[in-house]
Amino acid sequence: MVLSGTVKIRAKPAFETHNPVIHGGLSSKNTNISGIVDFSSNVTPVGMPIQVKNTLYKQIKKINDYPDISSSKLLFALSKYSKIPQSNLIAGNGAVEIIYNFCNAFLSKNTPVLIPIPTFGEYEAASKLNTSKILRFKTMDLSQDLDRFISQIPKDGCVFICNPNNPTGKLVFKKEVLKIIRTAKKQNSLVFVDECFIEMVPASDQSVISSVTKFDNLVVLRSLTKSFGLAGIRVGYAASSKYVISILKKIKIPWSVNMMAEHAAITALNHTSHLSKSNFIIKKEYAFLKNKISRMNGFELIESSTNFILVKTKHDSSELQKKLLEKKIFVRDCKNFPGLNNHFIRIAIKSHKDNLKLVQALETII
Repeated sequence: MVLSGTVKIRAKPAFETHNPVIHGGLSSKNTNISGIVDFSSNVTPVGMPIQVKNTLYKQIKKINDYPDISSSKLLFALSKYSKIPQSNLIAGNGAVEIIYNFCNAFLSKNTPVLIPIPTFGEYEAASKLNTSKILRFKTMDLSQDLDRFISQIPKDGCVFICNPNNPTGKLVFKKEVLKIIRTAKKQNSLVFVDECFIEMVPASDQSVISSVTKFDNLVVLRSLTKSFGLAGIRVGYAASSKYVISILKKIKIPWSVNMMAEHAAITALNHTSHLSKSNFIIKKEYAFLKNKISRMNGFELIESSTNFILVKTKHDSSELQKKLLEKKIFVRDCKNFPGLNNHFIRIAIKSHKDNLKLVQALETII
């Protein structure tokens, strides 16, 4: 017997209308040009620790084994590194997995979600998939607009803060973040603080990760992607109250942290001198790029606290990206960041040799 007709299959409306976030990285650009220096990916300028490479070589023979489903050894290493109890920690397949799991678990229809813009796009994307109500707060420097921002913290909602912020590089001081957390707690709202770049702030330590045992409405996100150069194998983690972590562990996809990633992360966490080396270069090369770019006609450097710089330009960002790509330089076109237009690019701070190539390429365009 032949069955006629079609089966009516429909996804949830929020999934049907979902638009994936556009990110940087050469994989986002289909090009046959070889030898490109990628300034769009804001990973540490020193790459991964050499010890991690050695670990990966040693572990390759175990690739046919299942990873530890609970990532127990990694959590032990993260606890030692962060000084946060293991019961307050969870590891994931990169920081983005944790963002989506958090939103799936704690946001629902019409949950008010306050997000400063411009910022990392996955907070809004993950919130929209849960049909939450997005409240955008436009600011290029949250510290400058702190009181106005705090006045808009919703009741029974959630606040996302990227600190330092991507793509502006602006840092909110610890005392200011704590003020947000305290106000949000009075409003019965969660605060999700993304600190994926906090370890690459050479000036000072403004992390609030130690406060997760004091505030049950706080979630702090971290990543080994940026600070330890492990972008390709995806390792992120979050710290929060025991209750929040217990929920995130319940809904986490089994084996999301693979065996190679776990061993690489553990090795990286045991070689923190790598961060000092990275921050030395960031501080030195930021001064170099600031000096050079601020003198260029048509380019305005936005002050940054971390390893990337937002640049405002009189040029169209897409055209500028195209021209630089012809010179084997790839920068982040920032026009898709809510709150920015087609006159912004973002550049990562890299080695002096690479930064010099960028400066020389920009000079030929002006």
